[in-house]
Amino acid sequence: MTKSIQSLLPCILVALAAIGTHANAQTYPSGPVKIISDSAPGSAPDVILRVVADRLGQAWGQQIVVMNQPGAGGSVAARTAAGSTPDGYTLFVAVSSTFVTMKGAAPNIPAEVPKDFTPVSLMSQQPMFITIAPDTGIKTLAALIEAAKQKPGEISYAVSGRGRQSHLTGEMIQRRTGIKLLMVPYSGGPAQAMGDIMGGRVQMLIEGGTALIGAMQSGKLHGLAVGSPARLTEFPDLPAAAETIPDFTSAGWLAMVAPVGTPERIVNQINNDLRGVLNNSEVRGKLAAIGSYTRPLSPQDTTKFIQTEQSTWTPLLEELNSSNR
Repeated sequence: MTKSIQSLLPCILVALAAIGTHANAQTYPSGPVKIISDSAPGSAPDVILRVVADRLGQAWGQQIVVMNQPGAGGSVAARTAAGSTPDGYTLFVAVSSTFVTMKGAAPNIPAEVPKDFTPVSLMSQQPMFITIAPDTGIKTLAALIEAAKQKPGEISYAVSGRGRQSHLTGEMIQRRTGIKLLMVPYSGGPAQAMGDIMGGRVQMLIEGGTALIGAMQSGKLHGLAVGSPARLTEFPDLPAAAETIPDFTSAGWLAMVAPVGTPERIVNQINNDLRGVLNNSEVRGKLAAIGSYTRPLSPQDTTKFIQTEQSTWTPLLEELNSSNR
């Protein structure tokens, strides 16, 4: 090997490495992508995620593996996701309570952005549906409030976990109306709670519509109200809670995040591809039909959205934390 070639060898190696890095960036993802979820199978967030993951997998031409890791208020899934290799091949789709919940409700929860995770995009928002067992004879939210005033603490409501949006919705109803309900948490999601609803052990169920609409349509649950500012186009006969409790709104949401350190170029590509899926008319229609509404945002706007939500719910969270001491 001549001296001139020897002198050029380091430059050649650097150039080849750069070409390889560029190729890897262009071919992402080149293998299966794992999405960790802190929600139980069959729950509203799980149904939404699988609709989106299926279409995203088609766009990428790669398998997307959804891993459900419910429990411990979402901290099990959050810890697993946060500790994963930050290469874009492990993502985390978290519900709102992962970031907006009572301090101490679960280890390492609530999480913060961008300290604990790198935001990718908001995915969707799900107004909370307030439902009740038909055999209670209660037909409206106003009738529920009146019944609860007559029987403080006797009407129970099932939620998908302490500190979750369903729980916060029930707490907000109580504070805004002066009633007292009994909260019953179910780590297995609404599917687990339905057994107790049918057995008469729990009267109410608060959750995103995705997991409840089938039961409402079959008559197993009666819808009292929805937490959107006005009635939803897809459910015109279901009153908005604000019709009874002025200015009342409550919605859960899903956000896709990645482990801290995930390359910005990959985060931006996932965001771009995910936006394409969330803006697809078929996907939007399919989710709207089950009470979920897509809302893709840039990584930067996702950070701002999460931080605003944390500030919005802080007064109630502080009150709950204080009452639990």
